[in-house]
Amino acid sequence: MRAMTAPPLLARRALAALLLALPLAPALAQEFTATTDPARAQVTLPEPAKPGLPSLILIGDSTVRNGRDDGQGKGAEGQWGWGNPIAAYLDLNKINVVNRAVGGLSSRTYRTSGHWERTKPFIKRGDWVVMQFGHNDASPVNDNSRARGVLRGTGPEQQEIDNLLTGKRETVFTYGAYLRGYIAEIRAAGATPVVASPVIRKRWEADGVTVTRAGGNFAAWAAEVARQENVAFIDLNEWGALRYEALGKATVETLFPADTPQETVHTNWLGAAVNAQLVIAGLIQNKVLPDDVYKQRFLPDGSDDRPVVDARKVRVEAPRDPRLPSLVLIGDSTVRSGGQNGAYGWGERLAPFFDTQRINVVNNAIGGRSSRTFFTEGRWAAVLEQLKAGDWLLIQFGHNDGARIGDPAGKNRGSVPGTGPEAVEDTRPDGTKEMVQSFGWYLARYIDDAKARGAQVVVLSPIPHKDRWKPEQPRDFENYAAWGRQVAQARGAQFIDLTMLITDAYRAAGAERVDGFFSDARTHTNDAGAVFNAAQVVEGLKRLPGRPLQAFLRPVSQ
Repeated sequence: MRAMTAPPLLARRALAALLLALPLAPALAQEFTATTDPARAQVTLPEPAKPGLPSLILIGDSTVRNGRDDGQGKGAEGQWGWGNPIAAYLDLNKINVVNRAVGGLSSRTYRTSGHWERTKPFIKRGDWVVMQFGHNDASPVNDNSRARGVLRGTGPEQQEIDNLLTGKRETVFTYGAYLRGYIAEIRAAGATPVVASPVIRKRWEADGVTVTRAGGNFAAWAAEVARQENVAFIDLNEWGALRYEALGKATVETLFPADTPQETVHTNWLGAAVNAQLVIAGLIQNKVLPDDVYKQRFLPDGSDDRPVVDARKVRVEAPRDPRLPSLVLIGDSTVRSGGQNGAYGWGERLAPFFDTQRINVVNNAIGGRSSRTFFTEGRWAAVLEQLKAGDWLLIQFGHNDGARIGDPAGKNRGSVPGTGPEAVEDTRPDGTKEMVQSFGWYLARYIDDAKARGAQVVVLSPIPHKDRWKPEQPRDFENYAAWGRQVAQARGAQFIDLTMLITDAYRAAGAERVDGFFSDARTHTNDAGAVFNAAQVVEGLKRLPGRPLQAFLRPVSQ
């Protein structure tokens, strides 16, 4: 039975990918000419940049390393394999990323054209080798253009041919046999093999929402070999399909080169980064690499894999002077990160904009939370006890609400998309059941509870991701902004489209400056970014009808 897919309305949420901000992996080059290469081209492949470090070595086809690994001179909109952006998620001071995949090859021709023999000397004890073949393996076994096909299946079958391309006698084996051969030789070198299924193709069923899984059974055969050989397996076929279905057809189009709309296999830079995140998720799930080599960790749905701290261990902040009105903040790590891995939320840099002799600024956001878990874990009840007439409540959720309900990887954080009364049953880790409400339901509860205490409420849409603010890109968090605005208007609260306020400010500041605002590859700001975003929050507050908080701002902020 196929795994449950994420609701289509989450299309704008799950892009867990990067564009030009990701640095290219440094590499030394080894150049050679393989005259029997199916591509008939000179190929330059990297060597380990720091031979003394362990290496993550990649072998495969163009979906791992496309052409000369330069986007064909078209920048981010050219064709890229996932083996390039994956380096940005790993600490290259602790591990080499050595992408020795070659476009046009199959599990058979990577070996027969000499690439495997040239790669093996770089594999040493303690390394890891990820193999991803299959897209080219379904080609003809014998012709005078590529001669790269394999026998179907994983068994011992073989076929003797006179290769029309090379003019040589050759024994052709099954797909599974070629994979087992690589696994055996990697293990003999003291390294750890990892099998990945072919990346998913951009092909949709007639309903326009379901992605067609890989045909020809290469994904299933890869899984079978991995299971038989007891090696880690990364299901890029199924995981990729689920990601595409969550994003939706229109958004998936942006993951492929715009000048070749018929392309279904080769992604642009953004699509390559999406696939790279899936590989990172697979490495983490299989516990392949040491934990300290990851610069950023991902779950299969694209969300961050950072552990969620126990809310009971995080002190509920109290107003400094209970006699004063308070500006109370609730939200996730983009509001408060506490300096973890150099990350700070805008709420941690908001107080200097206010006269704290006249108003308390109380940041009770907590990392890893969604609109749902901030409520169900009891955090809201503790915050509500402190609210009083004359206070202001600022609410910003959305970054974690897109997790799939029913998927343990989502850490029970997902809320039902929309603002309606629909509810979905979810099972907690302890086996108890929970009726999960819509994103709008939780916002309405916060607003109603706060107003009952005499407080005023402002709902803010989430801050944008590092890769979703440029003019040519779709706006970030479109659905969550629409839902937040709708609930705020219906419940008598104010609304600030913080996503677009910051997006516009990023565009004015420029890419070079904005790149320096983040502590990780995509989501969390550093100190400078937190200050910048706090200034945009203040700007949004100043634009509210009647400027109700103007009297509490320091003059420097006016």
